[in-house]
Amino acid sequence: MSKFSFLLALGTSAALALTGCQKNAEDVAKPAEISSDVAMQVKALGFGTQDMQAVEGGYLVEGDILLTPELLASKTDYSMLRVGADEQYRTTNLVTGLPRTITLAVSSTLPSAYVTAVDEVVRRYNAENLQLRFARVTSGANITLTNSPSGASYLASAGFPSGGNPYNQVLVNSRAIGTSNATTYIATILAHEVGHCIGFRHTDYMNRAYSCGGTATNEGASTVGAILIPGTPSAADPNSWMLACVGSGTNRPFNTNDRTALNYLY
Repeated sequence: MSKFSFLLALGTSAALALTGCQKNAEDVAKPAEISSDVAMQVKALGFGTQDMQAVEGGYLVEGDILLTPELLASKTDYSMLRVGADEQYRTTNLVTGLPRTITLAVSSTLPSAYVTAVDEVVRRYNAENLQLRFARVTSGANITLTNSPSGASYLASAGFPSGGNPYNQVLVNSRAIGTSNATTYIATILAHEVGHCIGFRHTDYMNRAYSCGGTATNEGASTVGAILIPGTPSAADPNSWMLACVGSGTNRPFNTNDRTALNYLY
């Protein structure tokens, strides 16, 4: 979920990424293999490079967001959904062809507890009666949840939509999350990653210290436009499902502002 960090997951606050998702505990040096040109492309898209990692399929930023080469080469033109003092963001890459059903499958590489958690994710999204519906299938899914590579430094990661379709994979570090946690906690992590797959960025993108602690950081938003969602509050939003970090064991179902953002898009 944006800094669902390993260290936080073990003690202070569990964020989706061990080294990403906005946690100063996850601040690491930029790997040598990341060129200055790539770093500039990432910054141009409005993402920070402080904890960026080169991974299979692209570059991991903000602890749990995978930026593919295709996205890095795209035009820097995306919009944000603003919700109060802390904001909900989305890229211009959204799921199209509405109404439609997005199917989710749980790989056999994940324990059965994750099947139960995905069923809860499906229930949460479908309870909002969006034009985007969700269903769990056993094969041929739009989004497959599978185990992350051994040694992964994040709790879960995902990417953004492309070509009108959701990002097709969520990597889940089940070794870090485990199976003894409540289904609601695991579902909170997975629902966050599915949020990325359909185009949402972190609610506290402009100040990740809000959910992750540490020094307030505003990475800038490049050529980003902002869209204020009518009816949202001017105060901070402490319980959004798309906050960068989440405390270990925390359950974050959609709150009122989340529902406003979801309904605005879908």
